[in-house]
Amino acid sequence: MGELMTGAGFHPSPAGDCRYGVAIVANDKMIDWLLPFLESYHETNAGLPLYLIPYDDNMALTRHAAEVYGVTMVESEPVEVDRLSHELYPGVFNSHRRRLRKLQALALALDEVAYVDVDVILFRDLRPVFGRLESGKREFIVASPSFEYVYNENRKNYAFLDDALLFNDGFWVTSSRFLSLSDVLETVRSDIDIFHAVRKRGQLFAQPLMNFVVHRRGLKTALLPHCVENASHENYYKAPGITFSKGKPLDPEGKEIYLAHWAGAITLPSHDVFAGAWKELSRAARTRVGKRAGAHSFFR
Repeated sequence: MGELMTGAGFHPSPAGDCRYGVAIVANDKMIDWLLPFLESYHETNAGLPLYLIPYDDNMALTRHAAEVYGVTMVESEPVEVDRLSHELYPGVFNSHRRRLRKLQALALALDEVAYVDVDVILFRDLRPVFGRLESGKREFIVASPSFEYVYNENRKNYAFLDDALLFNDGFWVTSSRFLSLSDVLETVRSDIDIFHAVRKRGQLFAQPLMNFVVHRRGLKTALLPHCVENASHENYYKAPGITFSKGKPLDPEGKEIYLAHWAGAITLPSHDVFAGAWKELSRAARTRVGKRAGAHSFFR
């Protein structure tokens, strides 16, 4: 393994003067997921800036891990995002509403941002994903589709949803040229009744919202394989037919899988095809952060 980045702040841009970066949301409750994610990020993307948006104030372990891995903490309060979450879901627990804090990624001072859920491990360098956005062609890039967890049957009543690509919001790439936080706020507040009419219920909050905003604004959405040569759209942790070559996963067609996502998982990885890699990364991360903090004090 190479040397860790030290400290927070600016890092070399992967392409010229463009500011590219990746954003995640985490807190101490997610530490078992965060640590293997950070170790995978260090192994594959150490030169790419990583920004951590706090899920809430439960952040002691998370802040230590961020320091060890050289992650930039996003200290600005997500006032507008939290206000929107209360407007949309007034009867919902804060712990669920805060899933919308991923929207804060759109307010980062970057030319392009990739958002990634922390119940993910990365297998490949993400830099090829950047610099692919193009007005009228590719304005919002996603890793994989999601056909069942976005809208309800009312979508058929709205023409702008007829040919919409429904996507998993655990990974996406865009630019403020095409979608800013203010764009999200404006779109939702203008069409809040339509959103509530079409959104899928059942503990789904951010994913229907991200899809709705992208579709309502008519952004040109593209899957990762349509942007990066030989990339796979597969990343689901239960995906069949996965093989490994030199430690990197391939889908049944031999295309390169960039990440594994435990979307919807209620327990930590145990027996799925990606579980071995996840466990190895988790052990390495716990060793790394434990050495810096004192294992007994960190993993109490």
